[in-house]
Amino acid sequence: MATSDTTRLEAFSDGVFAIAITLLILEVKVPDHAEIQALGGLWQALAHRWPSLLGYLISFATIGIMWANHHAIFIYVRRCDRPFLLANLLLLMTVAFLPFPTAVLAEHLPDPETRTAATMFYGGVLFLIAVAFNIVWWTGIRDRRLLGSNIAEAGVQTIRRYRMGPVGYAVATALALASVWLSLAIHAGLALLFARSETGAAATHKT
Repeated sequence: MATSDTTRLEAFSDGVFAIAITLLILEVKVPDHAEIQALGGLWQALAHRWPSLLGYLISFATIGIMWANHHAIFIYVRRCDRPFLLANLLLLMTVAFLPFPTAVLAEHLPDPETRTAATMFYGGVLFLIAVAFNIVWWTGIRDRRLLGSNIAEAGVQTIRRYRMGPVGYAVATALALASVWLSLAIHAGLALLFARSETGAAATHKT
């Protein structure tokens, strides 16, 4: 199967990540004058936006760290073929969708009757993103045909921690049935976990 370098794929992926992360802030609405008057002032109205700000922070951290890890993949994967391109498109489709469940979470988080469903929807999408991310990684390292000839093997082994993602997000999603706040705390914790760099990630040059 024909292969090519990853330059265009990386550039396209960076664009999608950038758009998705930018769309998050568009869901944080500026309080209008009626809301400011009803809540007793601008500071109170801004504080009333806490669900949107919380969703923004968690989703921004998740997408940003995922972008960094996506970049790390290409330290090892130096070529791409059609299955790898399609796997990457699947990942980008799920990442581009994340602003929507973030908006749903922000809208329903203050409501005790709907916050559990909104949190599970949000977590379910993160679970799908984690699955898609693993598909990209495993498609890239399968048979080692897309890997560079001069890579740090220790990094290849450490980067396999990505497979913890689907499990972690599945647990966080299920825990929303017991506690929405615990579920969101786990989402934040997973973002911090995956912020760690890969061991031996540096390589001397691309081939």
